[in-house]
Amino acid sequence: MKPIRIAALVVIGAAVIALAGVGRPDLAGGASEPSGGITVTGTGTVQSVPDQAQFSLGVQTNGPTAREALAANSERMRRVLAALFAAGVAKGDVQTQDVSVSKSYPDNGYSADNSVSVTIRELAKAGSILDAASNAGANDIYGPTLSRSDEAGQQAKALRGAVDNARVKARVLAEAAGVQLGRVTAITENGNGPEPYYPVALAQRSADAPIEPGRQQVQATVRVTFAIG
Repeated sequence: MKPIRIAALVVIGAAVIALAGVGRPDLAGGASEPSGGITVTGTGTVQSVPDQAQFSLGVQTNGPTAREALAANSERMRRVLAALFAAGVAKGDVQTQDVSVSKSYPDNGYSADNSVSVTIRELAKAGSILDAASNAGANDIYGPTLSRSDEAGQQAKALRGAVDNARVKARVLAEAAGVQLGRVTAITENGNGPEPYYPVALAQRSADAPIEPGRQQVQATVRVTFAIG
């Protein structure tokens, strides 16, 4: 009879283990209880005055052959670059954008174009720098695109403001619901950045053209989840 008794004990033990799982859905299948929380969207805005400008300066020349048109263009652009550097523009702030030669009609000659992007880091000098470039031979001047030299710092301020704004909203919701606002459990940044100032493009500037910086706005948006209690 001993084998029968042992088998009975095994059956009873299995039943006890099975009953132990009743009422414990978190242990069956790995399910977990939802955490909940308060989720809000916060925005932060920082306004500042631009302190640098970017221009596109171009030289256009014509010639009876492609070689002559390009040679004349290259010589004039060298004078423009020399004028920019003499006016205080750093070499690292000048970058070639485009060089091209094409057939021109109806004179059956050729047209050469060369343009550079120029960043002027002192707005007060922008007018005199453009005047120097124009006198040296630049006949296509477009811009400016105004921006801040410390855009990363401005964006950081906007992000901090967005998180503060989200916290204020969450506190209001928690008070209205009669619960305690807990710690931050999740935070996500939405893609925002500075809004550059684009004035009307100009065909040509000269005679110390005045540059008005205006104001620039940087905005940040975050989605924040706070625990309850």
